[in-house]
Amino acid sequence: MLKFEDITAAAARISGSVLRTPTISSHSLSKATGADITLKLENLQAVGSFKERGAANKLALLSEDERRRGVIAVSAGNHAQGVARHASLLGIDAVIVMPKFTPAAKVVRTRNWGARVILEGESFAEALLFAHDLQAREGRTFIHPYDDPAVMAGQGTCALELFTDAGPLDMLVAPIGGGGLLGGCAVAAKAMRPEVELIGVQVQNYNSLSAFPGAATHPSGGSTIAEGIAVMQIGQRPDEVIRKLVSRVLVVPECAVETAITLLAEGAKQVTEGAGAVGLAAVMTYPELFRDKKVALPISGGNIDSRILANTLLRAMLRDGRILRLIMEIPDRPGVLADISRTIGEAGGNIIEVSHQRLFAAPSVQAAELEVMIEARDPEHAALITKALGEHYIVRRA
Repeated sequence: MLKFEDITAAAARISGSVLRTPTISSHSLSKATGADITLKLENLQAVGSFKERGAANKLALLSEDERRRGVIAVSAGNHAQGVARHASLLGIDAVIVMPKFTPAAKVVRTRNWGARVILEGESFAEALLFAHDLQAREGRTFIHPYDDPAVMAGQGTCALELFTDAGPLDMLVAPIGGGGLLGGCAVAAKAMRPEVELIGVQVQNYNSLSAFPGAATHPSGGSTIAEGIAVMQIGQRPDEVIRKLVSRVLVVPECAVETAITLLAEGAKQVTEGAGAVGLAAVMTYPELFRDKKVALPISGGNIDSRILANTLLRAMLRDGRILRLIMEIPDRPGVLADISRTIGEAGGNIIEVSHQRLFAAPSVQAAELEVMIEARDPEHAALITKALGEHYIVRRA
């Protein structure tokens, strides 16, 4: 079992090569959730994720022979960047195997740290098999992303800093992919504050611990915005720690993760990837568990693809009524579009997109169908715009 002394030793070992990230209270998130929210900003690490803590500690412990033969790792992105960066700092040759679904931004950043990247496998499991085969052929040292005590000790330094800086906390809520972050943090947290409640979070498609504390199940897999924790089964060593120290595991839906990403961006001004937002998603999905509690959330990573972030923000605005899609049946005559634009503008709406269809969708040759996307302040404002247009045209919300 990982010991607290392993984590304090790791903290001394990686000091100076890994950022001591800020720990901040968030009034906006506390107001939105009813809990007293503290954030540990691991998204501000050089590689944008807590993963470089474990990578730095593991690489620092390698023998001279292991360093000379080089290392290999498999990762959906963040562990890859951590290994690539610290291997480069230590002059170690690194090969990173990444599943084919890895976001392009993470692939590019990993290559930019100097590692050789190989895209292989439709899943993490397939990428892992390929990496083990390549390791055997080239004699490299395998740097596991989570099922390694040195890696877990490095990840645990996140909680070491958090509990030193934040003071007394009631709960620590952390994502579970392979379990390295929660496993390492659990050991540090319980040593520093034995009464703290530790909660893990998984997403629906990768919910192997949904029956916790019962036996692990086999999740369905598939696409998820939280690809950083898209792991079918957690590691053996993290599992031992989690079953001993963690009180419960919560599962959150995809839409909750998207909403959490948006709230972190708009409320806390923090860019967060899906895996980094699942803790907040859990607080929002199960509010009764966290109300009036002092809750710490590691924002574990900020490496979200720009296109995915943009689409997530737009989808969230659509769900909460700040983006309005209207389909209108309008007469096909001059001046109608100008009248509709004027009505929307006078109501305070902002037109984002317009689609005008004469030939295929309109019920009459003398009519047209207009689809318009409008930005509103809130659902009440959206209803006001809809009402104003409905006074002169047939309107339905899409």
